[in-house]
Amino acid sequence: MYQKEMLITGPDRNGKPVKAIIRPYQTGDFDELIRIQAESFPPPYPEELLWNHEQLASHIANYADGAICIEVEGELAGSMTSLRIHWDPSHPMSHTWTEVTDDGYIRNHQPDGNTLYIVDLCVRPKYRKWGLAQLMMQAMYHLVIAEGMDRLLGAGRMPGYHLVADEMTAQAYLEQVVSGEIRDPVISFLLRCGRMPVGVTADYLDDEESCNYAALMEWRNPFKS
Repeated sequence: MYQKEMLITGPDRNGKPVKAIIRPYQTGDFDELIRIQAESFPPPYPEELLWNHEQLASHIANYADGAICIEVEGELAGSMTSLRIHWDPSHPMSHTWTEVTDDGYIRNHQPDGNTLYIVDLCVRPKYRKWGLAQLMMQAMYHLVIAEGMDRLLGAGRMPGYHLVADEMTAQAYLEQVVSGEIRDPVISFLLRCGRMPVGVTADYLDDEESCNYAALMEWRNPFKS
């Protein structure tokens, strides 16, 4: 199981470091993880898409290595969940979040899958700008390397797209974010984390801000050709 301790500095700590731990989440964390999701994804994000106890238990049962959280000074501050799938980059499949994650239960996890697929990433709002999401993303990159997978893949929301949807396609929006002409809160963050665009998938999630689109973004294992 992955566990890493580190010292980090928040934007309001006057340079004073505090202890953070990335570790697998456990049954005793479930209530707090659900609260973190509710804080991280307020309306118009659909409430029914927030985690429930059964989904979180299924994550641990099916792929505990892919279910991690981060603590700051003993307080749960965020979580990240993934599963392994088989992915053919020469024939990328169109899919929805519900299809690829088994409606968030990941019972379709494939232990020999060549790709680590990101199901969810959230950070408690009070810890935004602490770099916690990047730290959890790095932990997932470590998992890709440790288990010999080809890549990490995930579909990022495009919450800024609704502002310009009348002017351009979702693919054009993604291209402008990648080129730096437009900043998107999610896609620009993924680019900073080293993710590269694969394309756009429609009807991925019931998400008004993204007009139901999402951008497929990957990180390739640098130790595999």
